Amino acid sequence: QVQLVESGGGLVQPGGSLRLSCAASGSIFSINVMGWYRQAPGKQRELVATITSGASTAYADSVKGRFTISRDNAKNTVYLQMNSLKPEDTAVYYCNIQGRIWVSLMTRGFDSWGQGTQVTVSS
Repeated sequence: QVQLVESGGGLVQPGGSLRLSCAASGSIFSINVMGWYRQAPGKQRELVATITSGASTAYADSVKGRFTISRDNAKNTVYLQMNSLKPEDTAVYYCNIQGRIWVSLMTRGFDSWGQGTQVTVSS
């Protein structure tokens, strides 16, 4: 299947910046959509941002103007640039990639999640 490895999380002060990366590995045929989700303690997981195969992006209202999602197709990697971070951005961030993988001579759909990376915004 497809494995996703996240990196870039950490501790940052309010107003600071952080860049998350998520690299996919496996016999990927195509990627339809990449996205970032986050989950704070006691809260449901929420969608933060998505980017489609056509490079169309969408953001949660809470991060518009501060976060930017991007991709590197050659590296099967999605990024999340987070600026002007606020304490309420504190959460575990998960990447999600959906697409198709090679299985023998055919392709099969996949929906994979990263392991999660902690982002803490605090003074």
